[in-house]
Amino acid sequence: MRDLPQTKSPQASAVETRYIVMPQHANDYGIAFGGTIMAWIDMIAAMVAQRHCECEVVTVSTDKITFLAPIQIGEHVVLKGCVNYVGRTSMEVGVQVTRENPYTGESVRATTAYLTFVGIDRNKHPTPIPALLPQTPDERRRFENARLRMESRKELLRKLKPPTLTSDPLTT
Repeated sequence: MRDLPQTKSPQASAVETRYIVMPQHANDYGIAFGGTIMAWIDMIAAMVAQRHCECEVVTVSTDKITFLAPIQIGEHVVLKGCVNYVGRTSMEVGVQVTRENPYTGESVRATTAYLTFVGIDRNKHPTPIPALLPQTPDERRRFENARLRMESRKELLRKLKPPTLTSDPLTT
């Protein structure tokens, strides 16, 4: 059995990283592919989740991703991720993506995303993870917003009818 801290602050597992958008990351218009940005988001969010629970994690869902502004070839991409909310074995990680002009320093929020991860043990089963102890007003706001998103997701799942094996996957 692992000895884990009872609680962790969001800052204890926060991660920040940077990329530069190169031609292979962009479409014919010189704008970063959404799929490239999503891959970078999933990568940083997984690092945040691993740091929080100190074990292997799996992505359960990308609950929401919002593209707010395009990112051009040559611009810097700054990704900041932190844990917003923790259940018993799962957590929501929020990622903010900012585009930055490397010459002027001008920054614009380009994308936001919320992902859910589950900590897993050596047998690949869900395992308890440390609770989250938000400390700042912003961390408490993010915690409360994430709690509301989690409750909303659970309520929606209760209302949805599950697909059958013969269901058309495009209409379920």
